[in-house]
Amino acid sequence: MADYILTIENVDKHFGITHAINHVTLQVNRGEIRGLIGENGSGKSTLCSMLCGIHAADSGEFILDGNVLRVHNQVEANRASVSIIVQEMGTLSGLTVAENIFLGNEDKFIRFGIKNTAAMNREAQALLDAYGFKHIKAALMIDNFHFEDRKLIEIVKATYFKPKVVVIDETTTALSQHGREELYKIMRTTKADGRTVIFISHDLSEVLQHTDTISILRDGELIDTISSANTTEDELKRLMVGRELGSRYYRTDYNKPAAQGEAVLSVKDVSVPKQIHNISFQLNRGEILGFGGLSECGMHEVGKAIFGASYDRTGSVRLANGTPINSIPDAIKHSIAYASKDRDNESLILNDTICENIVLPSVDDLAENKLLKRRTLARFANAHAEQMSVKMTSIDQFVSALSGGNKQKVVLARWLGKASDILVLDSPTRGIDVKVKADIYALMTELRAAGKSIIMISEEIQELLGMCDRLLIMKDGAINAEFARSKDLTEEDIIVKML
Repeated sequence: MADYILTIENVDKHFGITHAINHVTLQVNRGEIRGLIGENGSGKSTLCSMLCGIHAADSGEFILDGNVLRVHNQVEANRASVSIIVQEMGTLSGLTVAENIFLGNEDKFIRFGIKNTAAMNREAQALLDAYGFKHIKAALMIDNFHFEDRKLIEIVKATYFKPKVVVIDETTTALSQHGREELYKIMRTTKADGRTVIFISHDLSEVLQHTDTISILRDGELIDTISSANTTEDELKRLMVGRELGSRYYRTDYNKPAAQGEAVLSVKDVSVPKQIHNISFQLNRGEILGFGGLSECGMHEVGKAIFGASYDRTGSVRLANGTPINSIPDAIKHSIAYASKDRDNESLILNDTICENIVLPSVDDLAENKLLKRRTLARFANAHAEQMSVKMTSIDQFVSALSGGNKQKVVLARWLGKASDILVLDSPTRGIDVKVKADIYALMTELRAAGKSIIMISEEIQELLGMCDRLLIMKDGAINAEFARSKDLTEEDIIVKML
């Protein structure tokens, strides 16, 4: 007989007219790693956010070890022995690392009304060291650390007190391979302790490898729960989308190179202190140029430098006609688009509408006699949201209410609306389901055929091999190798140049 640690009983949730969760009933076993998969907007994050007190269910119950959970925020969920590592940023700026780790539990360091900051820092540092994150210093402000390190801090925050249920929501997409291995180790330890992990990921091979069972959601409904050992990626895809989904997402052409020598962008001797060193390359018209490497190789900084977002950049970024690109306004004015890996903090205004986000770079183009008409903006936003098939109630919906995949669609809709000629796409499929990935790859192929030029930065080797005309591999802040598109190019060829 199964030993259930968590029962989700007839849970229902609406957001306006959107039925996000439709009367889901589900049991999760003690001492297992349960995968939770589905397309973007299928309800995965919504279901787990209700479990953790971020949202309230309209009806139904969450029962943990025989007791009904009644939590209204993450702090209360933690005290009830449930934690979550959220998909996007889950740490608070303006606080130290230690203050983030013990957020909501500061009282253990307070005596006679005075907080013992030194004791808090010591305990936080001991935890970080025990997790193998010794390079992170507990007393420093959280803002000193990049996205991946902040995810590592979240892992400590969510697991140090050994909760009965740990929800991991698309966390691996923000981590390097080393960070992923550390997370997998924590998952195994949690299982060995008789506690439970709910693991959300769009990487189906990762889900199959690191889970015991997998539950599939589609359009807010539970489709099935199956053994990880007795299924395949193709079967999971079919269950997610409700039909067979071909395995060919990538380009199949190998004999149509971009026009060599017809450069649209020239990057020469670009450096950013402590991040990239003397980067030089050119981007050709109608080319998808890939950048790959380990997480901290500097490739993500290359995208920011091209877009003028690195204020201490040296070297030059110029268009074919010699026009320099030194700032974000320069880039936008001269038809360069940028989609950041950290979309919530760098690509979107979360507390604003889909409409406002889409029209933002195009307001000058849409103004009539220096006046902006609401009808014009709405028509523009609607057209490009529909072009990207954004799943929404209307363009007046706040972006913060969208799933990760639909947020990414809004980012791309913005730049399609601007009709940018050069697109810098940093991790464009991070946290995206297989169907939306296929849509994004198809869009990139269409843009390339139309003569647009794309820089694709990715930590996923397979998509670089599948989509790029040319591939630059970075190591320690510099370009370490260049490969042309070829059927014979392998992951092993690339990995050798990354390490």
